[in-house]
Amino acid sequence: MQQLSPTLKEISLHGTKSFPCAFYRTRSIGKGTIVKHHWHDEVEILYFFGGEFRLEINMEQFLVRSEALYFINPGELHSISTEKNGSSGEDAVVFSLDILSFDSCDAAQMQLINPIQNGKMLFPRCLLPNHPGFLQVRDAFLDTMNSFGHAANEGVPPENGAVTDDMTNQLFIKSSLLRILAVLSRHRLFTPTEKNLDKRVEGIKTVLTYIRENYKEKIYIQDLAAQVHMNEQYFCRFFKKSIGRSPMEYLNEYRIKQAMELLKQTDLPVMEVCLECGYNNLGNFLRAFKKYTETTPLKYRNRSSPGHPLPS
Repeated sequence: MQQLSPTLKEISLHGTKSFPCAFYRTRSIGKGTIVKHHWHDEVEILYFFGGEFRLEINMEQFLVRSEALYFINPGELHSISTEKNGSSGEDAVVFSLDILSFDSCDAAQMQLINPIQNGKMLFPRCLLPNHPGFLQVRDAFLDTMNSFGHAANEGVPPENGAVTDDMTNQLFIKSSLLRILAVLSRHRLFTPTEKNLDKRVEGIKTVLTYIRENYKEKIYIQDLAAQVHMNEQYFCRFFKKSIGRSPMEYLNEYRIKQAMELLKQTDLPVMEVCLECGYNNLGNFLRAFKKYTETTPLKYRNRSSPGHPLPS
């Protein structure tokens, strides 16, 4: 499970302290959010190979319907959801640029790695199969994945990730990531940072943080709009354009996600789960739960218990 600070920053350690790099594998057979909105200081490379996804990065939404590579720069707010029922999957490598740094302060360090670390240079948003550098980057990504060894090949829970302390594996991982940087550089795909979206992105982070800190209480549109000093009508348009659904839809979805965790991890009665997640009316809670999960809280709890497959 993602560990987030109050500002939506992911505080989970990616990799180990000595080698901050990890591989994640996500598989889904249903529609819905699989990675909540969050951000981190590390670079993330996503490889989509099957299914249909909606990837949200800062103020943009991307529908991914075929094989593709996407890049998440440090500090970018992002989330992933599946768009339809059916088998789908994506792999990710999350790493700190520190593992690729050079003490010699050569051209790669000064002209590429340092500017990315300082937020002055950005990875390309995506790389598609029709690009001449796609196959090289994809192959280097797969080599990175395979270097994590047995854990990567056997499938890794997305909340845990695969790590490695083996020196040889680490060398292969570093060389594969450097190959990716080299191919992107050869095709001049790195771009200088543009700061014009920063204020709006920070506004969305503020609103989502408010929701996560206060979802147990009554929340009105005016409360959310006040967080970014907007009138309610403009705020609703701003939020939906940024997140892809209305503020109330996002709030209800978040509350139901929290309810699902409580049903899986505790023995609280359904009524207490209802109240704990911000619903003062059991009927409204049951209707919302059925809308987002296509089942009832009790059936969900029974199916989520040991020996039963988890619903997506």
